Amino acid sequence: QVQLVESGGGSVQAGESRRLSCAVSGYKYNSYCMGWFRQAPGKEREGVASIDNDGSRIYADSVKGRFTISKDGAKNTLFLHMNSLKPEDTAMYYCAATPGCIRVITLDTWRPSFWGQGTQVTVSS
Repeated sequence: QVQLVESGGGSVQAGESRRLSCAVSGYKYNSYCMGWFRQAPGKEREGVASIDNDGSRIYADSVKGRFTISKDGAKNTLFLHMNSLKPEDTAMYYCAATPGCIRVITLDTWRPSFWGQGTQVTVSS
């Protein structure tokens, strides 16, 4: 069974940076599409970023130029590098994956098969 475990969340000040990690176990993930979603209190969950098997990336407009998604195949780990954080970035962040995926078309239509338990990021002004 695939397991995704996020880490790296916490409380930061606006303008600061944070790196989230997602450790993948139970399957070698090189053939996955992977990504990050987030959900703020009272709001629907939204896609933040995705990375395909060939390394193609998609970002939500709200994080373009500030967030970077990457993966370390040797360590089976997915990352989300978050720079210039804003209070509106405050949310629970979830790692997600779809095995056998070739390409994520849009973050809005992607329905991942596996999810992590989430890690909280709180940005104060």
